[in-house]
Parts: sequence; C-alpha cells; structure tokens
Amino acid sequence: MKALRRPVYLVCGDYTVSLGTGRKEFNPKKPRPGLEHYISEAGKGAVGQASSPAVVDEGVVGNFMAARFNGQGHLGAMLALVDGSYVYKPSLRVEGACGTGGLALVSAVKSVLAESAEVVLAIGVEVQNTVKAIYGADILAGAGHYAGERKNGHAYFFPAKFSDRAGAYKQRFGADKTWAAMGRWYEQAVRSARLNPKAQEFHNTTEDLFATHQAAKPNPRAFCEHINALDCSKVSDGAAAVLVTSAQGLERTGKSKAQAVELVGLGHAVADLTAPPADLTVLDTTHRAVEQALGMARIGIKDVGLFEVHDCFTVTGILACEALGLAGHGQGADYVLAGHTRRDGRTPMNAGGGLIGWGHPTGASGVRMAVELLHQLTGAGGDWQVELDAARPYGLMVSMGGNDKTVVSCVVRRAG
Repeated sequence: MKALRRPVYLVCGDYTVSLGTGRKEFNPKKPRPGLEHYISEAGKGAVGQASSPAVVDEGVVGNFMAARFNGQGHLGAMLALVDGSYVYKPSLRVEGACGTGGLALVSAVKSVLAESAEVVLAIGVEVQNTVKAIYGADILAGAGHYAGERKNGHAYFFPAKFSDRAGAYKQRFGADKTWAAMGRWYEQAVRSARLNPKAQEFHNTTEDLFATHQAAKPNPRAFCEHINALDCSKVSDGAAAVLVTSAQGLERTGKSKAQAVELVGLGHAVADLTAPPADLTVLDTTHRAVEQALGMARIGIKDVGLFEVHDCFTVTGILACEALGLAGHGQGADYVLAGHTRRDGRTPMNAGGGLIGWGHPTGASGVRMAVELLHQLTGAGGDWQVELDAARPYGLMVSMGGNDKTVVSCVVRRAG
C-alpha cells in the first residue's frame, strides 16, 4: 500500500448539536433549522478557528438525501453560506449513503494530494426530521439497491437489514450473549453521550440503561424481529466540518502541529450494491477498508488506541470489533461484554456517543467522526476526553455506507 505522496492534516474541526427526538429543544410541531443553517453553523465553527476564512481554497459538501428529505439538491453551491469570500471558489457535493461524510474527507484529501488546493473545507450535513418515520425509512432505503430490494423489503427497511444480521449472529453464536452485548453497546453509547452537550442522547436520564434495553424485547408486529428501537441510531439533523490541509495549508491556518492530526492511512472500499451480503455475520467491506488504511499507515490494529466506528445499530458495533481485527469471528459479543469498547476499556470506541448516542445525520457522521478523533488526540475532547495510551498513539475511524457497501477508513495520529 502506497504512502500518501505528501503530508495531509486535519485541523479546525467542529460540529453542531444533533437535533431530534431526545433533545429537550426538539419539537416536531415547531419550525426547526434547515440545511442552510447547519452548513453555515458547522462551516463557520471550523473556519472560525483558523487565522482567516480566506485560507480555504476549495470546499466539499457531503450529503445523502437532501433532494428527498428537503427537496434540495446542488448543495456544493451553498459553500458561500459559510463566508461570502467563497463565492466563485470550487465546491462540490458528494454522496455515498451513510458513508457520505467519509467520502467528503476522501474528496478533500485527493484535492490536497493533487495540489489543486492547500486547504479544503469538508462539511457533512443532513436534515432528516422533515417527514414521518415510516416515510423516512423509505427514503433511507435508497442506501440499498432500491429497485432490487425495496419492493419486497420491510417497511422499516434498514433496521430490518441489520435486524437480519443480528438474527444470524444470535443463531450462530448465541442469542442470549448477543442480546446482552447489544444492550451493553447501547449503555456505553448513552453514557458517553451524557458527557457531550451536543449529543442527541445528552438529556437521557434513564437510570438503568442496560436493564431498559434488555426488557424491551424485539416485537416484529410493531418493528423488527431481532432488534428494538434502542438498538437503532436516531433520526437526526446536524452537520460537522473540518479543514483538510497540506503542510503549507496548516501553516496558513495559524495552527501548530500540536493542534492538528496527520492522516497516515486511508482506505476506501466499495462492494456491489446489487448483491446481498455473502455472510450476514461479517462486515467484509469494512474489513477491506480497514486493512487498506492500516497498510498505508504501516501499523497493526494493536497500535490503535482510539476508535470511531459506524454503529448505526448496536449489532454493527459488535460486528465492527471483528472487522477491525480486535476479535475473532463470533467473538465480537464477548469483546463488548468484557468492557473493552467502553471509554475506560482497552480500545475505547465512540468517545462522544457515536451514532447511537450522539446521533446520525447521515451525511455528517463521517466528518463528525474525524472531528472527534481530532479533538481527542489533541486533548480537546472536553468532558468526554478519553485517557490515551502513549504506546498506542493512533486513532482509526470507519464511515460505512449502506449495508456495508461503501466504506472509508482513516488512520490519524497527533501531528506534533
């Protein structure tokens, strides 16, 4: 795996509140912020940390389904909402289902490597609380092969897809153990989110999270066969932004290397959207992307001390442990039950709450993960800062689109 042809850094990251059910200020019957607001807020939050907004050469906006949720396409042309000086600067919109944020990072990195830009503003955004849940489920089904799968698919299409994965895992490796691990993943996600004021589950006051999850047995008449609503990331509105720079660009931002992370590994793997998974208990594409990223970084998984994984559902967190190579096939549930993925565990995952706890505005999630790693590795994690192991200085993120179809993995380390 080739190393990057020149250094690439992430700096000046920010994200908005993840707004939706669970937040005290959320009211579905009252007007709420739209795409324009979130693009502006996240973008200003990032470039406001730099020496000047003028340091930005290009922009990329990651968004999945604004054309259906909001009736709005052409989001690349909204970059000027961040700063008026961005009128006429190059900007585009990218899409890759729930992995869209990861693709926004890939696009920004490629511009820096191509030397067409020294500083790229990468923004991810989604506003999903515009339709009823059942209609939103149909819109989100576009992350799968709509023509081939939707007609005979479950009303709650993607929850059902990962319910099937949970069912297959339960059958093969033990139903009770798997269900308990799913409950522990939910518990750790909400506990982390309670430390993060911008998280959707920040206001969650449930006393015994694990017992609450375990008692809510799946009800296929109302939802899905093998998961409950607590196993799902929520419908969310929000955005995240970060500057992707060269060494020269980093200098232009006025930030030191100690305030940045260096991208040392990048993986991007895409499977066949029209083909069903070969094995429902395996995230093959995630594994390939992680292998690529680790190979480029020339490190092993044992060298990574912090993780941001795409836990769109609790079972995905279990499967991610195996795809990363932290646990063997069928041992992901044991790995979670042992406490290794908690904030104080061997391999802390999703320090700010992840998709289950912080929220999942689909186009924003991958960028938000990158911002989380940037903050954690530079000691700017706030009340949810994780104690890092100096012997394992790397952070790794996985941004997954669809049912493990488009995956971006990045490996970063503190730059100075």
